[in-house]
Amino acid sequence: MRRHPVILGLILLAVIGLASFFLLFGIMFYEGDGGGLTAVGEKIGVVSVTGAIIDSKTVVDQINKCADDTTIKAILVRIDSPGGGVAASQEIYESILSAKKKKHVVASLGSVAASGGYYVACATDKIVSNPGTVTGSIGAIMHFTDVEETLKKIGIRASTVKSGTYKDIGTPLREMTKSERELIQGVIDDIYDQFIEAVSVNRKIPVAVLKEYCDGRIFTGRQAYKLGLIDELGDMDAAAHLAAKLAGIKGKPELVYSKEKGLTFWKYLIEETKSTIVGQLRQELTGSLYMSNAWRAEY
Repeated sequence: MRRHPVILGLILLAVIGLASFFLLFGIMFYEGDGGGLTAVGEKIGVVSVTGAIIDSKTVVDQINKCADDTTIKAILVRIDSPGGGVAASQEIYESILSAKKKKHVVASLGSVAASGGYYVACATDKIVSNPGTVTGSIGAIMHFTDVEETLKKIGIRASTVKSGTYKDIGTPLREMTKSERELIQGVIDDIYDQFIEAVSVNRKIPVAVLKEYCDGRIFTGRQAYKLGLIDELGDMDAAAHLAAKLAGIKGKPELVYSKEKGLTFWKYLIEETKSTIVGQLRQELTGSLYMSNAWRAEY
């Protein structure tokens, strides 16, 4: 009997689909946390903080998981970040403080660990930095844009209806007033004070001493070591060795890298779709979205 080509095509598609499913499932298992199950030595959980610190959820979840995992004896936080959002940095900072109640946490500073990246690091028990790491930049900042003169040149005038004096503070449609600048400066000063206090408490350095050089300037790892902002000079292996020593691990520890569960392929599709939708909404709602950008303070 001659088989119908449509049926053969459907069977072939089914086989390809099934093969793809098992392939993706295999990738998910391989990239997931199952890889740590084969570890032989005592374990150190590695959590990476890379790029701009925008959303803290993934890092916080990984830190909490390492803290709760009884097979992990210490946590190594690898930081390669220029900083980012204040609240996100503070949430990671707080998760490290909580994790320290259960086990030792050591920070390893990569190429850059500045501003919010250093804020996160100072919550750990010990900080290990490469001599050439760019760190410091202790401070806070808000960015504002003034396009009033540009709008005048092209014949556009803006009108604003607001409920209070400061409701449109930070608008790019006009120059900031003196009282508005003073109000924003007060907010920035308070956020800066929170940063300085966190460094002072964790590094055991008086606030008055910190304010002599913590004015936004950057340092190399070696300079930061001389100022007492880090504990040791060394690479990630040195940081892992220190974490093992603090945890009482004998011999070479097994490094377990924390990763998100799930199919990375599907996550990619979801993230791309979300990014497209958000981008379109921003284009449609530009007039109201500028306020959210203006209010964003950064470390």
